[in-house]
Formats: sequence, C-alpha cells, structure tokens
Amino acid sequence: MEEKEFDKFADEYYNMHAQNIAASGEGPEFFAEYKVSDVALQLQAENARPRTILDFGSGVGNSIPYFRRYFPNAVLTCADVSQRSLDVSRERYPGNERYAQIVGDRLPFPDDSFDVVFSACVFHHIPHEEHAHWLSELNRATATGGKLFIFEHNPLNPLTVSAVRTCPFDENARLINGWTFSRRIADARWSNVSVRYRIFFPRMLAVLRRLEPHLYSLPLGAQYFVSGQKVGVAA
Repeated sequence: MEEKEFDKFADEYYNMHAQNIAASGEGPEFFAEYKVSDVALQLQAENARPRTILDFGSGVGNSIPYFRRYFPNAVLTCADVSQRSLDVSRERYPGNERYAQIVGDRLPFPDDSFDVVFSACVFHHIPHEEHAHWLSELNRATATGGKLFIFEHNPLNPLTVSAVRTCPFDENARLINGWTFSRRIADARWSNVSVRYRIFFPRMLAVLRRLEPHLYSLPLGAQYFVSGQKVGVAA
C-alpha cells in the first residue's frame, strides 16, 4: 500500500467522495453509517460486545462518529498508510480514538489485539497479490473468537463500476467480486465466512430499502461485505 497515493487526496477526500456518489442521492455519512450499523446489528444478534475495534484503512475518519454511536464502550484504533489522512481524521473528530500509521508490510499491533476488525472499501486499493498477506495480518492482530467485517464495492453493479471509474482517488483501483474475496478470506484462516450484498436502491427509492434483508444473497447490490471469525491459533 502506498502512503503518497492517499496523502495527496486527504484534504479534499470528503468533498471528492460526496461529488462522486451524488447520483445515489446520498452523502458520505449514509454510506459510512450503514456499514457500522450493519456490524452492530450482526454483533448484537450474536450477543457480542467488543471492547477493542480496529478500523483498517480508516482514512479521514468518516466512520468515527458511527463507531462512537453504536459502540460507545469500545476502544477504536484507526490505522492507515497515510499519515496525512490520520491527521485530518484527528482534526475532524478530536477524541479518545487511538491512531497508528501502517508502515511496511506489518500491522503495528501485537497478536490478538482486537475483538473486531473492520475495513471499508480499502482492499480494492491494495494489489490483489497482497490480499493474502494483509488478510493474514488482520487475522494475527485479531483475538481468538474475534470478528472480521470487510466492505467492498461490487463489480457486478454497473453504477458502482461507473462511479469507481470516474473517481480520482480510485484511479488505481481493482475491484474484486464477493465470491473470490470470500475465498481469499477463508484461505487466510478466517472461519464462518459469509457474503452479504447491500445498497440496492437509491434515495429516490428509499421506501424499498425495507426489502433489502430479503436481497442479501443477490449479487447485484452496490456494495457487499464479507464477515468471518478467527478460530483457534493465530495465522
């Protein structure tokens, strides 16, 4: 992962992101909140109460307000290759979050550090040949029994593909489909791996969003997330 690629967009990231997704009728806040809300709902269904959460590739901190809302008792660590992005995040949301820059090919955390690992639309920026390494690193840093939630853009959705193609900070992006990505996650020693597709309706059809729980297995949503669990010894 290249630090400079993200440093150059850090100060304008929010505005560029908002412009790029305008066709959906939603702003960055909608996309940031639904992800954290989905994680919270799944963990609540499992009666899980994480104490430590890692936001891998946290960028300029768009998810922070929602981690504070949905996980008020958890310690959140924001990690990114871009130091400028981390600085912008601190400026936007001063608080008790912890910050760490990722340098080189290893996460700067001891084994078994986190109960939940979260990543929002990061892996399409990572060369595909490096996915196995970083998925294994996330496994190493996750406590036994801990959960993984990785959200990604769906390359089977034409509107998503169009948005990525026209987005300046996605100029080097390579999308990955949910089936392939879930296999990579399983190969990195994550267990109970599953895929759920999300965001089928733009804001003008928001009344239909109540149907989405019936569409989770349909690979046409704008985004998807893969969840998994660390079982047994560290990878």
